[in-house]
Amino acid sequence: MSPSNKDQLTRRDFIKTSLAFIGGVIGLTVGIPTLVYLLSPSLRQNEEDAWINLGALDEYPFGIPRLFQFTRTKVNGWERTGVSYGVFIVRQDEKNVRVFSNICTHLGHHVNWHPDVQHYISPCHNGHFDIVGNNISGPPRPLDEFVTKIENGSLFVLLPPFKRSA
Repeated sequence: MSPSNKDQLTRRDFIKTSLAFIGGVIGLTVGIPTLVYLLSPSLRQNEEDAWINLGALDEYPFGIPRLFQFTRTKVNGWERTGVSYGVFIVRQDEKNVRVFSNICTHLGHHVNWHPDVQHYISPCHNGHFDIVGNNISGPPRPLDEFVTKIENGSLFVLLPPFKRSA
């Protein structure tokens, strides 16, 4: 080979380079969307805190706990989970509203309001809570409470509830 032939591209080198370039373009064309599809669920922001509209404030009477139930769908990757919530809404006056979870803090049973004794009662170990969720007998701590806000006459609660200590 003469020195001038060294700098020339041979047919074999041209085909190798062309195939490598075409293969790389095909690999990127298929690979990037595949990686985005596979990794996108893990890159999504997890929405733990959310404001839930419980309807017009005027629907809730003063001093009488009212049960409100709703379901929230949570997406974790490709898995959809529906979580049911139950809350007791106690309207104290025009602007003060307290919202409590209907889940007993002992073993997770549902509590119910009993107007005859003015208590929330849990079937588990006869747990009793007063109208503002304080534990009277049974469970180790009060009912969990939700942060609330009132906007344009509607009541909103913030998920998740916060745990009150005894």
